[in-house]
Amino acid sequence: MTPQTNTGDGRVAIIGLGGLFPAARDVHEYWDNIVHGVDCLSEVPETHWRIEDYYDPDPSAPDRTYARRGGFVPTIDFDPLHFGLPPTTLGVTGVVQLLSLVVARRTLADAGTATAGWYDPSRTGVILGVTGCNSLTQPLSARLQTPVLKEVVRSCGLTDTDAEEIAAKFTAAFAPWEENSFPGMLGNVVAGRIANRFDLGATNCTVDAACASSLAALRMAVAELASGRADLMLSGGCDAENTILMYLCFSKTPALSRRERVRPFDEEADGTLIGEGIGMLALKRLADAERDGDRIYAVLNAVGSSSDGRYASIYAPRAAGQVVALRRAYQEAGYGPEQVGLLECHGTGTARGDLTELTALRQVFEEAGAPAGATAIGSVKSQIGHTKAAAGAASLIKVALALHQRVLPPTINVDTPRRDADLDSSPFHVNTRARPWLTTPGRPRRRAGVSAFGFGGTNFHCLLEEHRDDVDAHPAPLATPVLHRTHQVHAWHAPTVPELLLGLDVPGAPPELTEPIPAAHPRLTLVARDEAELETLRQQALSTLRLDPGIDRFELPGGAWFAAHARPHLRTAALFAGQGSQYVDMGRTAVLALPPLRAAFDEAERHAAGLGATVFPPPVFDQDDRSRQEAALRATDRAQPAIGALSLGQYRYLRELGFRPDTALGHSFGELTALWSAGSLSDEDFLRLAVARGRAMAGVGAHDSPPEQGAEQRDEPTGDPGTMAAVGCGADRLSTLLAGHDDVVLCNDNASDQVVVGGGTTSVRRFVDACRASGVAARVLPVAAAFHTQRMGAAEPAFASAVADVTVATPAFPVRSTTLGAEYGSDPLRNARILVDQLTGPVSFGPRIEELHEDGIRVFVEFGPGRVLSGLVRRLLPGQADVEVLTSDPGPHGDADRSLKQLVARLIVLGHPLTHPNRHAATPPCDEEKPQMSIPMNGANHVPAD
Repeated sequence: MTPQTNTGDGRVAIIGLGGLFPAARDVHEYWDNIVHGVDCLSEVPETHWRIEDYYDPDPSAPDRTYARRGGFVPTIDFDPLHFGLPPTTLGVTGVVQLLSLVVARRTLADAGTATAGWYDPSRTGVILGVTGCNSLTQPLSARLQTPVLKEVVRSCGLTDTDAEEIAAKFTAAFAPWEENSFPGMLGNVVAGRIANRFDLGATNCTVDAACASSLAALRMAVAELASGRADLMLSGGCDAENTILMYLCFSKTPALSRRERVRPFDEEADGTLIGEGIGMLALKRLADAERDGDRIYAVLNAVGSSSDGRYASIYAPRAAGQVVALRRAYQEAGYGPEQVGLLECHGTGTARGDLTELTALRQVFEEAGAPAGATAIGSVKSQIGHTKAAAGAASLIKVALALHQRVLPPTINVDTPRRDADLDSSPFHVNTRARPWLTTPGRPRRRAGVSAFGFGGTNFHCLLEEHRDDVDAHPAPLATPVLHRTHQVHAWHAPTVPELLLGLDVPGAPPELTEPIPAAHPRLTLVARDEAELETLRQQALSTLRLDPGIDRFELPGGAWFAAHARPHLRTAALFAGQGSQYVDMGRTAVLALPPLRAAFDEAERHAAGLGATVFPPPVFDQDDRSRQEAALRATDRAQPAIGALSLGQYRYLRELGFRPDTALGHSFGELTALWSAGSLSDEDFLRLAVARGRAMAGVGAHDSPPEQGAEQRDEPTGDPGTMAAVGCGADRLSTLLAGHDDVVLCNDNASDQVVVGGGTTSVRRFVDACRASGVAARVLPVAAAFHTQRMGAAEPAFASAVADVTVATPAFPVRSTTLGAEYGSDPLRNARILVDQLTGPVSFGPRIEELHEDGIRVFVEFGPGRVLSGLVRRLLPGQADVEVLTSDPGPHGDADRSLKQLVARLIVLGHPLTHPNRHAATPPCDEEKPQMSIPMNGANHVPAD
């Protein structure tokens, strides 16, 4: 291949990732652990060193460590023949060299080099961060202490023969000195062996910048690409040094946590714990990657670096030095810190180190005018420990995947943010749970920073961003498969029950459902998040069906459903929730698991800036702050587009699987969503009207009325906007109770035992007192206005103006209006008038549900947050054995991803022709080559069986 002459604008694409980290055999497992907040630390395994030999809780005890926990890579199968290594040399080859071969191979494969026409090994290099200590050095050095040992033996009165015999047994416990021992112990050979085995012809070397080694290596790798000396570079960091020597190094500094927990930025943080890890990234010039159509995880824009210069201590962190690295990075990138939404900090969990880092970050971010609390900070060390030379690589891989997956990843073990950092008044918040990473008008492109600092006063800060060709274009749904483990829908079917039993009897998951199940086929579905749950439910279903093969249908409590055939004459209604159903973090796990939901919130954010931060706000640590977040989401101009976005995303996911209802009905605001579902409104027009409706109603101090849902935030009223009350009776009884209360009217006819009334504040309170005196339950709702009454007339002009700018087209299937006597049809102007009039007219939800049932609707599917409408339907149609009421969302205390997948599973069993329910889940990587030899290997040096 001809050497490149055009090196582009200096930006670099990350096109491949590979990793081996604590509790993670590959980057898929690593990312899954991150998203789910798994603590991957454990006690020291005996393969490394025995706790009883070296542990002492007293930090001052000589030659002892006060830590028993750390991060340890899992045991994997290593095939030396695949890498051309004689098995006899493994005992004298440092394990970091061997495991790095595995990770390098996976990284190159992930970059697509096996089939890429552009790949040229002669123009590919490898630069890795590897610290000075090497675990093989210790046993080889130990052999050299035999003269001292012999002298000690003789001094104890034993003979020369005893001394020789003891020394021989001593040296037999360690790796021998032989031809391969010298290269086997050298750190630079980690890169050299990779270049040798994969025939890489560009630069190979290692860099030791202590705990910043990975980012130092990254900087050098970027320079190779920028200069044109290489077209592809492997970079990252490698560390399998969790030997007792390393524990002693960190113990006597001292830097390890006495409580044996890594708690970055927490008030109780008292130190770090060390971990093993190997992480690599395949880097390519961005212009070349775009030209070649590579999958790009993230774009590396800049790597800033600095030295602390003369300072009090060679290992103490210095804020001034870190500030220089930060400023250099942002200057090189060409944008400011205010554009960064995520910071992966060095964050070791040491009190002084964390405070120094936060001080430096705060200075640089506040100088740039970064918004208060807008940037999430975190550290993967809370989960895997401090992986030393690999720490920067672990952080880079985490952030590259966060950008690629559009997820703000969590940091664990933070209960109370440290008070001396005063984070509440800073540009930062500690992110303690995975959240959707949404764009905002002020930050149209997702951007992140990664820091690493090393002993010796070396500082690095690099800047990454998502890869998008056109940030101003309408945001497309994320086509990238979701990498973290999500709930999966598993479906079996066969022409007969005996044949179905045969299929069920095979362990593991069935093939993905690619065609609709024939109506006559017996079918069974279940929803599981992992293999263990899948096997439990599969066995339970198998046992149940074997006991009664002639059963028509059954449901298992854990989430499995069976039917002997599809439901005949299946007619389904889609129901759409109104305001009052919303809750903070609504649908979070489903939004993280399903790109159509994430895309819906990104689109809504374009119409209602800051919506994402209202629905998925930063974690808070006291109830007052939580109450303020809940109140913010209750505001009408926030709640309505938020509910609309979630409903839109849920319905889109079902629609792409093949879901088609026979009719739709919405409660209050939900009527707008129902029209969108039937194609009467485009996506853009729907979101525009959702925002306009909320703003118009908020403008008169009103909040949409939930069906007897709770506290609404008060807007400042003009005059008396009125109020509302829930009454425990039906509309018939209400008409009698309303006699003599002329200023009180029916607002919501929800069910036979629930209506909502509205009117002047004093009048409604008097009416509530009268109801109670008559033995009818009633209570004033904490809303800001009398909703669905003529008092909402002031909102009509603004909303009508917005509706006039769109076309409310003929729905593709019937959409029932909750305004009795009004029907949406082929006249766009009449459709618009019904939609506007709904603001002041009563909501007749209950009568409409009864009409649908009379028309043959037997399946009701609720979209939106919570289960309010489902509860009403069950009260309206009690004891109807043929009625199925299904929900998309479990409410604030359930798993939204599980709930939505269970909805899919139940619809399949009922007979809806849904396919490809797991289309957005990534397939875990697998090694297609069959190993010739398999040797179990972890972070401890290999010891031959003899």
